Amino acid sequence: MIRTIPVGLGERAYEVRIGPGLIDAAGAHITPLLKRGRTAIVVDETVERLHGSRLRGSLETAGVRVDTITIPPGEASKSFEGLADLTDRLLALALDRGDMIVAFGGGVVGDLAGFAAAIYKRGIDFVQIPTTLLAQVDSSVGGKTAIDTPRGKNLVGAFHQPRLVLADLDVMASLPDREMRAGYAEVIKYGLLGDFAFFEWLETHGAAVLAREPEALAHAVARSVEMKAEIVAEDEREAGRRALLNLGHTFGHALEAELGFGEALVHGEAVALGCAQAFRYSARLGLMSSQDALRAERGVAAAGLPVRLEQISSQPFSADRLIDHMAQDKKAEGGALTLVLARGIGQAFTAKAVDAGQLREFLVDEGAKA
Repeated sequence: MIRTIPVGLGERAYEVRIGPGLIDAAGAHITPLLKRGRTAIVVDETVERLHGSRLRGSLETAGVRVDTITIPPGEASKSFEGLADLTDRLLALALDRGDMIVAFGGGVVGDLAGFAAAIYKRGIDFVQIPTTLLAQVDSSVGGKTAIDTPRGKNLVGAFHQPRLVLADLDVMASLPDREMRAGYAEVIKYGLLGDFAFFEWLETHGAAVLAREPEALAHAVARSVEMKAEIVAEDEREAGRRALLNLGHTFGHALEAELGFGEALVHGEAVALGCAQAFRYSARLGLMSSQDALRAERGVAAAGLPVRLEQISSQPFSADRLIDHMAQDKKAEGGALTLVLARGIGQAFTAKAVDAGQLREFLVDEGAKA
């Protein structure tokens, strides 16, 4: 069964279609959106090896001319160098504004290809076909596209909405367990930020989601996308409520930056730890009970995700360096720190002008060095 979730953005509205077999049926889904019968697939080497021939076959059977651009897997491709290489290769194909880019891969491919689509000849249509759980429930929906810089994650980018998102649940069968857990971090985030009932459901069914049981997986992806679509339709450019989707991200991005955006700590793991820290800090400030903070932490830890600093590095982090990274966060205003905190499970809110001294003390108590 294909579940269709609309993202209501007026003239730029689109659908997220979730279900099995969507890669093999991609031609039928994408062809009605084409101004001309030509696409360029941007795909990382791993996804190309596993699924590339199937996607090309589906598009070519539908009469679409297809070119393929492969990029190295991993966060390092989301860089100025990676963006320059990709746009140069698109120009070499003589792609025009009536053609389309297909972003086929995880969050790195979606972010990079989406940003390239936003700036290539001042904007070209693109479709997202996310191949990781994290990308299906988060980065492929909502039009955020970006690259990383040495100063932080996703600091250079653009809002550029896709024309369509195809979330094929069958690709989870080939996804490594670590990537499933990383994606689950974004799933449980939705329960933590705004849906206590969904958090409770995950407490019972989270193991089934991670085991890729079809009904549980489909529900987890669909509910996550429903929540994100609703928030994006209300606040496309993160002027208000959409900031809640960054629960755990300010803490997490700082940790990723300190560890070099590499395999030592993948994005979902950083978000998981960041969510646990956000709830513990909320409890420390008296915003919520310590029991709720512990319950949230246990929900994250049950998936095999990190919730403490010592789980991700044998060397202590510098509290001051972490705060410096947080000050570079896109939500910071006038140099003041902004965090997504919570008054309880499912009750996240945006806290502005966070006291850096209090936050530093918290990080030191968490195990960072003074």
